[in-house]
Amino acid sequence: MSIIQSLEKRRSYYNINKELPVEISQVIQQIEKLTELVPDAFNMKSSRILVALEDKQEVLWDSIYDVFGGQVPREKIDSFKAGAGTILYFYDQEVVKGLQKQFPLYADNFPAWAMQSSAMLQISIWSGLRELGIGASLQHYNPVIDQKVRELFDLPESYLLIAQMPFGGIGNEPDPKEKEDISKRVRIER
Repeated sequence: MSIIQSLEKRRSYYNINKELPVEISQVIQQIEKLTELVPDAFNMKSSRILVALEDKQEVLWDSIYDVFGGQVPREKIDSFKAGAGTILYFYDQEVVKGLQKQFPLYADNFPAWAMQSSAMLQISIWSGLRELGIGASLQHYNPVIDQKVRELFDLPESYLLIAQMPFGGIGNEPDPKEKEDISKRVRIER
């Protein structure tokens, strides 16, 4: 599959289930390999991934519901909980701070570069899951859930939660995307 095909197939899948078309070990291998391959500034390797499966998947989404005190509809939370797992994306602020000290001329840029690296990792994993026939979506319940996630998984305070990606078997395909006038976003000068 080409990168264009992979990105075209990558969509926000909200109707997911626990029935994966591949073994979970293959999913984990894909996540690990993509995490290794995605570049970042100064080779800082600040991105951190946590994959919640089985009971941890259930507890994670029940906890997210509880943290919001019912302000997020149960049906919405349950649609994510219905998946086979959730990938939590972080970056380690200690790594960023270390590079800020080491390269003071670039200090202000390292947090942005860590976010850029995380974004590249998110789209790579999202597309990589789709190549395996798995649906996913990207969620942002942080920073409201940050402390609860640290407690649930015994994570250091330096881990900054960026996004959550519930994934699973595809219940149904989303509606086709509308084509946009790309000239509104891409300008060519000669």
